[in-house]
Amino acid sequence: MVRFAKQEDLERVNELRKMVNDLHVGGKPEVFKPGFNEELKNYIYEIREDPNKDIVVAELDGVVCGYAVVAYISRPENPFMNERRFVDIDEFGVDAAFRRRGVATEMVEFVKKLTKEKGYDRLELNMWEFNRDALAFYEEVGFETYRRYMEIKL
Repeated sequence: MVRFAKQEDLERVNELRKMVNDLHVGGKPEVFKPGFNEELKNYIYEIREDPNKDIVVAELDGVVCGYAVVAYISRPENPFMNERRFVDIDEFGVDAAFRRRGVATEMVEFVKKLTKEKGYDRLELNMWEFNRDALAFYEEVGFETYRRYMEIKL
C-alpha cells in the first residue's frame, strides 16, 4: 500500500534515508559525506511541513519499506526557457529486504497519478550514474534521459 507519510512514519523514513545516503557515500565518496547527522535527520520534519513537498511511503506486511520525497516545482519563463511546471522526485528509496516485490513500481505509479491530479504534466528525477540498478528500474517504469551532467576528474 502506498500513501502519504504520517508523522509517526518519519523515524522509519529516516532509516530508509540513511540507507540511501550510505549507498551514495559508497558510490560517490568525494561528493557525499558519511554518516547521517542530526541536520539530515531533522530535515525530514522540515520537508513534511513544506507546502510544496510531500513524503510518500510504501507499506508492505505492516512495515514502511519505501519512501519518496516529491517537490512541486514552478519555474517562470525567462529569456532562455519557457515556463516549467513539474513534479520532482527529490529522494527515493526501498529497503533492500523488500526489493523485487513491486514496491518501487507502486510508488512511481502513485506519484504519477498525484502529478496528474495536481495538474502537472511532467514527472522528473535525477540520479547518480553509479547506481546502475536504479537506472535500470527507472527506465523500466518509463523514465527517459533528457539531460545529462558530465565531469572530468582532475
